[in-house]
Amino acid sequence: MTAPTALKIRHATEADLGAINRIYNYEIEHGAATWDVEPWSAGQRLAWWSEHNDPLQPVIVAEDGAGVVGFAYLTLMSRKHGWRFTREDTIYIDEQARGQGVGTALLGALLEEARAIGVRLVVASITSTNEVSIRLHRRFGFEVMGTLRNAGYKFGEWMDTTYMQVDLGVASGG
Repeated sequence: MTAPTALKIRHATEADLGAINRIYNYEIEHGAATWDVEPWSAGQRLAWWSEHNDPLQPVIVAEDGAGVVGFAYLTLMSRKHGWRFTREDTIYIDEQARGQGVGTALLGALLEEARAIGVRLVVASITSTNEVSIRLHRRFGFEVMGTLRNAGYKFGEWMDTTYMQVDLGVASGG
């Protein structure tokens, strides 16, 4: 699984926050990949960045000739020490760049980041109607672990979330 030739995957910088917020806010207003219902301000995104600008919770972006077209990151599942080898993945793609391999490139790179920092288990919480994301995760070996019914509410309807996971193998540093 390789990235399209014009696509570059790299670590995010603070300069990318405007594009990250634009992509995320579009999904808030038009999609169900996030259950946030109010667009994020620049200040909220900066606070998020201060938590995620951390080698153990990497943020990466995909950019083409026009700029950032997607982003992905890993988040600690819990701050409890026993959870230190588990992360949740999150991926958002600009609506104009969907179906062009951006998600594949980002998830592949994100799993490489996870291995590099010693993560063993990566979990995805995906709105159950998001078949594209579920298929993407399956291609990388994620398995469905279960569904939480009526877990969220957006656009006047109850939504389910599908939990998936991939075990990357024994983590270093036990």
